[in-house]
Amino acid sequence: MPMERRAGLSIAPVLAEFIERDVLRGLEISADRFWTGAAAIIARFAAENASLLAERDRMQAAIDAWHSERTGSSIDQTEYQAFLASIGYLVPEPASVNVGSMNVDDEVARMAGPQLVVPVLNARFLLNAVNARWGSLYDALYGTDAVGGDRSGAGYDVGRGAQVVARTKAFLDEAAPLASGSHADVTGWCVIGGQIRPALKDPAAFVGYRGDPAAPTGLLFRHNGLGVELVLDRDHPIGAADPAGLADVVLESALTTIVDFEDSIAAVDAADKT
Repeated sequence: MPMERRAGLSIAPVLAEFIERDVLRGLEISADRFWTGAAAIIARFAAENASLLAERDRMQAAIDAWHSERTGSSIDQTEYQAFLASIGYLVPEPASVNVGSMNVDDEVARMAGPQLVVPVLNARFLLNAVNARWGSLYDALYGTDAVGGDRSGAGYDVGRGAQVVARTKAFLDEAAPLASGSHADVTGWCVIGGQIRPALKDPAAFVGYRGDPAAPTGLLFRHNGLGVELVLDRDHPIGAADPAGLADVVLESALTTIVDFEDSIAAVDAADKT
């Protein structure tokens, strides 16, 4: 494949097009500035990277030779660890240190939630991960052993469903407690003058609603920076049996989808990497 020249670098055409057409579009960074900056970074670290790669090769050659000399013999772990230390593969544990940080995103520093890692080359996995950002607490509890017991039969287990609802309302009492009473005692919701009724212990935990304020179809609370949505529908099979018409509770769950490029770092061509 003929390469294109950018700031003294040889760039695969597919990568050059991706950077200049897709990545930089809408940014206040010109192509010249990007490639000049990339070239400077490569120049700054190329020698160090080459040295590190050479050190890795040295260690690997020493480890290969050590094992070859002991083919068919059992490995003494004390001897092996001493050897790894002698070649610099193992180093003494450093003393304790204090590390400070600034300007760390709340999603990393303050909010508790999972991160989903998916390979970049599998679009279905990526879509599933993104769609997992919000999930039904009812479904999660019903489908696992979190509430105990086994489901009876192939259809809906009414008894297990009641356990799920009770556990969910206990969760709401913890995450978004009422000013008085329990979520289990609520028979209806409304919004008056921007304030939710029944009132929450912390009014700031109420974020908003959907539908008619006199009979909302959805309420959004916030707990530890994450959304908790109450889905209200008295025509729903679950909501019809609930005093407040609560058909589901949907939680903001996975905070981040990390698109993992690990499989494409060193083993594929420029097109796959792009």
